[in-house]
Amino acid sequence: MPSIENYRGIIPAIACPFTPDHRIDEPALRQLASWLGGHEGVVAVMTNGHTGEVFSLTPAERAEVTRIVADELRGRLPVISSIVCEGLAEAAEHARAAQAAGAAALDVMPPHHWLRFGFTPGHALQYFEAIHRAAPELDLVCHVYPAWTRASYSSQLLAELARLPYLQAFKVGQRDMNKYARDIQAIREANPAKAILTCHDEYLLASMVQGVDGALVGFATFIPQLIIDLWAAVKAGDLKKAMAIQAVITPLKDAVYGGGEPTGEAHARMKGGMYLAGVLERATVRPPTEAPNPQEMDALRAACRQAGLLRR
Repeated sequence: MPSIENYRGIIPAIACPFTPDHRIDEPALRQLASWLGGHEGVVAVMTNGHTGEVFSLTPAERAEVTRIVADELRGRLPVISSIVCEGLAEAAEHARAAQAAGAAALDVMPPHHWLRFGFTPGHALQYFEAIHRAAPELDLVCHVYPAWTRASYSSQLLAELARLPYLQAFKVGQRDMNKYARDIQAIREANPAKAILTCHDEYLLASMVQGVDGALVGFATFIPQLIIDLWAAVKAGDLKKAMAIQAVITPLKDAVYGGGEPTGEAHARMKGGMYLAGVLERATVRPPTEAPNPQEMDALRAACRQAGLLRR
């Protein structure tokens, strides 16, 4: 079983290309995975994130996406597969399927009924434990949801999770910079060895300078080199260079995210940008996610042009 020796760096949450009739496009997915793996500074690739349109995929398709990417990157980079489930038994099934497909680690998203009903710290700890028991050889990554949701983890709970020996990294996306700073401090105090990765696609520089270890973002499936360069400048303490790179990223960010948080339509716009940049041969998304309209494609085209990425 592959392992992840280094979570510190850039980890793209890979998009899932589809054929015109909405099937997984395996050749395109392999090509995208290989392209991402060719960037120095990318330390792993994550499948089945929101950017990968995970909610449109069946459990079998999620395992298939992981199998394809893990096979393509075998011997080059490890693969993290997200677990997006509602209960302990289902999560265990998905964990075993991801392990069989070649995942080296599992990104654990909160069950989505927590968004409506909330949860207790005991619920969360049981959920992580059930996934670990199902795939004990795999590391776990804690996927931290925005502070405004009912699935938000307290700083105290994050500290408890940081003490779990099988949990190695945190994908942090609080969208509340006060809580973000408190949570980072809580994790560091509980176990400074655990990796903390920003997933604030829409404000990368502001979140990178808070003392994290890299980024695990869907935006890196589109512009990996710009994000790698931004992270390198932050690590070097070169704020002037970092601000200049962020100035190139910002129009792309605005064209994709529209000034807000990631959404299904934002991921569709990202695919549109990837098509314009020549990263994907087609920008097909699965319904009910809607493709970008002509005005949105014009904005993406202008942003790609200013960044020197326009190929179509």
